[in-house]
Amino acid sequence: MQKDIATPVRTQEILKKYGFSFKKSLGQNFLIDPNILRNIVGHANLTKDSAAIEIGPGIGALTEHLARAAGKVVAFEIDQRLLPVLEDTLSPYDNVEIIHSDILEADVKQMFADKLEDYKDIMVVANLPYYVTTPILLKLLMDRLPIRGMVVMMQKEVADRITASPGTKAYGSLSIAIQYYMQAEVAMVVPKAVFMPQPNVDSAVIKLTRHEAPPVQVIDEDFLFKVSRGSFVQRRKTIINNLQSSLPNGKEKKSIILQALEKVNIEPTRRGETLSIEEFGHLADELYPHFH
Repeated sequence: MQKDIATPVRTQEILKKYGFSFKKSLGQNFLIDPNILRNIVGHANLTKDSAAIEIGPGIGALTEHLARAAGKVVAFEIDQRLLPVLEDTLSPYDNVEIIHSDILEADVKQMFADKLEDYKDIMVVANLPYYVTTPILLKLLMDRLPIRGMVVMMQKEVADRITASPGTKAYGSLSIAIQYYMQAEVAMVVPKAVFMPQPNVDSAVIKLTRHEAPPVQVIDEDFLFKVSRGSFVQRRKTIINNLQSSLPNGKEKKSIILQALEKVNIEPTRRGETLSIEEFGHLADELYPHFH
C-alpha cells in the first residue's frame, strides 16, 4: 500500500523536495489528515465504474484517495508549479489525468466527451479554492454536466448559505440556484487544524445530489435566477421594492409586478428570504412574458 500523501510529515517532505511555497492568491490549503480524506471520498459513493472530477488537486492528497476508489480521475490544476509534483506523487496510479487549466475557463463539456464517455456515474469531489468556490459551483451547474452530484469542501459560511432553508438569514439567491439543481446537505464540519497552512475560517464538506426533476418546472431557468437574484439585492427591502429596482423598467411596470405577485399569492410586502424555490418559480413564470 502506498504511503498516504496527506500526513504532515509527508506533505512537508514533498514541499521541501520541490521548494514549494504557498500562493495566497490561489487559496492553497492542503489537507494533511487521511481520515478526513477517506471520509470525503466515502460520501461520494464511488466504485471502479465511477469517474471523479477534482478541482485544485494540490500535491495529490485527495486525488490519491479518489484514484483508489474510482475507475478514473480527472483533475484540473491551475498552478504550473504543481504539475511535476503531481507527476511524482501520483506515479503509482495509472488512472489519473491532470489537466493544467483554470476550471472557470476550461471547456468542461468537451472534456466529458473526450475523456469520460465510458463513464455513466460521474462525481465532482474537491477541496475547492475558497476564493472562487461560488463561481466554480455555478459554472458546473449551469454547464448542465451529466454528473450524479458533488462532494466538495468549502468555507463553512458558504456551505451554510448553499444548504439554507427559506426564512433563515443564510438563505439567498445562491441557495436557490444550487437547490434548484441539487439536494444540498452539510456532510461534515472540518477543523482548521487539518490544513497546511491553516485557513483563518472554518470549513465544511457539502454533499450535492442531482434532483430527478427540479423542485419546480419553469419556462426559463435563467430568468428564474434573475428574479431570485433581484429579490435579494437589498435584503431588508420588500420583494416589490427589490423587483422594481432590479427588473428592466421595473418602476414603470410596478402594476405588472403587483399583478404577478397577486396571481401567485405572494404578499408584495414579503422579503425575498421568505419565498420558497417553488414560489420563485411560479412568480418568474408569471413575470416572464413582460420582462424577458
